[in-house]
Amino acid sequence: MTLNQEECELLRLISLAAEPVAMSDFFHGIHPPNFPRSAADDDPDREAWVELQLGLYRASISLWKADLVRIVQPANGERPDLVEITDTGRTALA
Repeated sequence: MTLNQEECELLRLISLAAEPVAMSDFFHGIHPPNFPRSAADDDPDREAWVELQLGLYRASISLWKADLVRIVQPANGERPDLVEITDTGRTALA
């Protein structure tokens, strides 16, 4: 399987975690906000960043669908799913 840049970086970060993690915890590290907090919702930089964040959600789904990560603890209303990398995921990173 060929991973895009976001999938690869997200999977790499998950692989480094010592315990199950929420994939969304890495989103701001991969694509940090590049606009002031006071920026309007229709600010072009904010809109571009939101698109990047949505791309990371798509990458998360792709990793799960490809069995590169597995859900260890399902979301419970207070936190998102916690995942860990699978053997298939480790092979994909190698």
